[in-house]
Amino acid sequence: MENYKGESIIIDHNIDVIYSKLSDPRIFKQHLEQNIDRLPDEAREQLEKVKFEDDGISVESPMGTLKLSVSESVAPTMVKYTAQSSPVPFGLTINLEAVDDDHTRSITELNIELPMMLRAMVGSKLSDGAKKLGEMIAKLPYGAM
Repeated sequence: MENYKGESIIIDHNIDVIYSKLSDPRIFKQHLEQNIDRLPDEAREQLEKVKFEDDGISVESPMGTLKLSVSESVAPTMVKYTAQSSPVPFGLTINLEAVDDDHTRSITELNIELPMMLRAMVGSKLSDGAKKLGEMIAKLPYGAM
């Protein structure tokens, strides 16, 4: 299993608040349903490929639908999503560390099992993907959810 880590990012919210949101996909589903018309067209188009469900997140990809479910969590420092339906085993781990009462350090990590030949071809893209996921997680409206 190969690991691709994103950068360390500081989020301007309490670690307990962030953990409670990231460990429960139902919160994203409710928030999205309530606020979908407020989003720009571009964001709505991107979200058409993502479905937040009660037990996980499904993403439409060129390989078909990928479903990620919370497979492990350690309050309030780690949430791990694992693919339930995917051509290759993979997961997403979100590590959280309290900086102070109002700031949290977040590091995302993609864990994926790839054949040796594919690693060289897609490794840099996966590293970039882990970085972008970390940035997206940092931008979530934790206070409004």
